[in-house]
Amino acid sequence: MDKTAAPLPEPAQASAIAAPARWWRTWWRSLSPTRQDRFAALAPLAAVLMFMAAIVAAFWYLRAEEAEREQEALKRDVEYAQQRVRLRLLERQEQLMRIARDLSNQELERPEFVGRAEALISQYPELQAITWIDDKRRIRASHAAPTLASSDLRVAGEVLTPGDTADTFGLARDLQQPVYSQPEASEGDSTPLLQLQVPLNHQGKFSGVVLGEYSIDSLLRYGTPTEVLARYAVTLLDGKSQVLAGTPLAPRNPATQLLPWSPRANEYEVPVSPVGNGLVLRAQAYRTSLGVVGSGLFWLVGTLSAMTAWMLIATWRHTRRRMQAQQALVAETNFRRAMENSILTGMRALDLEGRITYVNAAFCQMTGWSEAELVGLKAPFPYWPDSDYEALYAKLRDEINGNTMAGGFQVRVRRKSGTQFDARLYVSPLIDAHGQQTGWMTSMTDITEPNRIREQLSASYERFTIVLESLDASVSVAPLGSQELLFANKLYRQWFGSQTVGHLQLVAQAGVVPSTASNSTGMDDEDGLMGLPTDPLTSARTENAEIYLPELGKWLEVRSRYLNWVDGRLAQMVIATDITPRRLAEEQAARQTERAQSVSRLITMGEMASSVAHELNQPLTAISNYCSGMVSRIQSGQITEEALLSALQKTAHQAQRAGQIIQRIRAFVKKSEPNRTLADVHSMVNEAVELADIELRRHNVRLTHYVAARLPPVMADTILIEQVLVNLMKNGAEAIQHANRPAPNRSVELRVVPKHIDDHEVVEFSVQDTGKGLAPEVLERLFEAFFSTKQEGMGMGLNLCRSIVESHHGRMQAENLYNGSEVTGCRFSFWLPLAKPVDATTNSVANAQPPRTIA
Repeated sequence: MDKTAAPLPEPAQASAIAAPARWWRTWWRSLSPTRQDRFAALAPLAAVLMFMAAIVAAFWYLRAEEAEREQEALKRDVEYAQQRVRLRLLERQEQLMRIARDLSNQELERPEFVGRAEALISQYPELQAITWIDDKRRIRASHAAPTLASSDLRVAGEVLTPGDTADTFGLARDLQQPVYSQPEASEGDSTPLLQLQVPLNHQGKFSGVVLGEYSIDSLLRYGTPTEVLARYAVTLLDGKSQVLAGTPLAPRNPATQLLPWSPRANEYEVPVSPVGNGLVLRAQAYRTSLGVVGSGLFWLVGTLSAMTAWMLIATWRHTRRRMQAQQALVAETNFRRAMENSILTGMRALDLEGRITYVNAAFCQMTGWSEAELVGLKAPFPYWPDSDYEALYAKLRDEINGNTMAGGFQVRVRRKSGTQFDARLYVSPLIDAHGQQTGWMTSMTDITEPNRIREQLSASYERFTIVLESLDASVSVAPLGSQELLFANKLYRQWFGSQTVGHLQLVAQAGVVPSTASNSTGMDDEDGLMGLPTDPLTSARTENAEIYLPELGKWLEVRSRYLNWVDGRLAQMVIATDITPRRLAEEQAARQTERAQSVSRLITMGEMASSVAHELNQPLTAISNYCSGMVSRIQSGQITEEALLSALQKTAHQAQRAGQIIQRIRAFVKKSEPNRTLADVHSMVNEAVELADIELRRHNVRLTHYVAARLPPVMADTILIEQVLVNLMKNGAEAIQHANRPAPNRSVELRVVPKHIDDHEVVEFSVQDTGKGLAPEVLERLFEAFFSTKQEGMGMGLNLCRSIVESHHGRMQAENLYNGSEVTGCRFSFWLPLAKPVDATTNSVANAQPPRTIA
């Protein structure tokens, strides 16, 4: 079974290829033109950068490959040179080992040893000296090359001194093998040597060594192939990496080693056998690269790529700045166009010949003609009314000639629909960017509505002025701290003229001028209340005062308030109304009230006359009986002095009782001016109870009263308060009589108690009866003047009672009493404030003012 995937059908392949293309087109179209331009500008830059990166990568790869080939060649050459040096050392070692074998077998004597050493040294330049040393470290024979330094020469018979050679001698003795060593060079000797000590073994016994000394420099020169020396810088190093022979290359700048085109040091080293790590052969490849000159193509391509990238970036930045300038220009143009189309002022441009070259949307909307219908037209224009051609022609000639008014001029404009409206035109020269005038710019504003509002304001001002001039009150407005009169109506001018004296006189006598303003001398125009907040002053309620002006012979009611004048100054408006007729009517009403009170008391006493006569009949009858009895008993001589004295005392008591009744009635009905004094509540209630008890007994009504103990005195007119109490108790008795209550339920109760009302200490008087109460409609009008529920009543009793109470700064009220839903009576109550210490002036003023009726 073939497991390879079947190829896609052609439609599927086409759709698989078209899907990325569709996605690319969709993504590209979703971008804004600015982003498309940005991507289009970045694509060449990205291509140049990619090309430059490819060139750098290619050069790096080629250099890396070249360095690898050079390293392989160097490695082969160094290993080849190391083999050559090793073979040369092994050959010399073999020759020295033959000499050592011959010496161990005693086949060589000293002359033969010297001869063979001389032959080897002359044949092989690297050999510098061959020395025979016995087991006592004594030199038996030695031969050296002429090039060997005198310090390194060895003389027969000498003994090795302790040092490198002596140490190696012991090592060769111990190991019984050839040993290589590098003795330290003596001071002043710069030729390093390589020593080889081959041990001598005679019949299994150590008998010395053969010491061979090599010149390391000659070993390098003659042992290394010439082609290697020509291609590389070959050196021999010791175990401490110190150069023994050869000239190494100078070190290169490590800062340039990281660059891909910078030449790297190509070297290789290997230890030389059989010496081991004590002698290392190192080869450094000479610089085969051409450097900057050889990398000219690279630099040329890099420079061209950098220049291309820089030019692309500069072009992209220039294009971006141009696009930004273009966008700013388009935005500015759109903004100016939107601003021109959104303003309500019509704009029209004329050339120097008077031809329309431009109109905005507001101008077209005002006139009804489109821009295509107006641009290019000359006078007469279609929006000119037919009746104004001559005037508009003259205005156009003045406009073209430059004779324009700075404040503009008003014209009538005809719409396309035929309607007309008022407009104001402002004309200014149209200057181009070069400072040359190319025409005239005209702005047109529809002033139909402002004209209508102005006419309405004028008419309103005229009506307002007529109303103020027709007022029967004086109205004046003046700024604080100034002698200027801002406004005065006709009545003010009739009373005081056109000066501020009358205004200031009204303010001063009414006592509504602020202390800061009253101190002004009138010579300074500064506001006396400058710096103070004006809102609390202007929002304060009106202050009222009643004053009398002897100059006019009138009583005036003065009302004052502060207001902000049209120029922002704080001013004071004073309205003075003539209230002389009202004051005369009030005085007459006060006199009538006094008369009504007296009449009420007389009527009350008239109604109580029979009861008073009955009350007086008892003491008078008692007096007559006492007198008749005393006369008869005196005539018969049957009376004693004690009985006579007792009868006379009883007679005097009854006469005193009758006199008190007459005196109380006279005081009650006597006409007198109100006199408020400190009054004792107990005495006042007792007097009223004695006066009312007679009338209540006539109606068979029981009277009870309760007065709280230790009540403080009140400031009141006792006669007037007694009148109120008597009237209330008499009304309660009449209500019980009218209700036909049975005897157990016929009672009137008077209670006097202290009370606390509205944060004030008062004394409350309440009169409670057991009648049928008052209907709701009666309660609403109970204290009205001339309203009464009695057929024979005048409707003044309760009204006078309420006026008396309120003149004493008290309050009176009435309410029904209920037992469940049944009305069981009515209660009238009023309260008087407690007495307060007052001075003589206040007392005299209080006594001088009559009680006023307040509905």
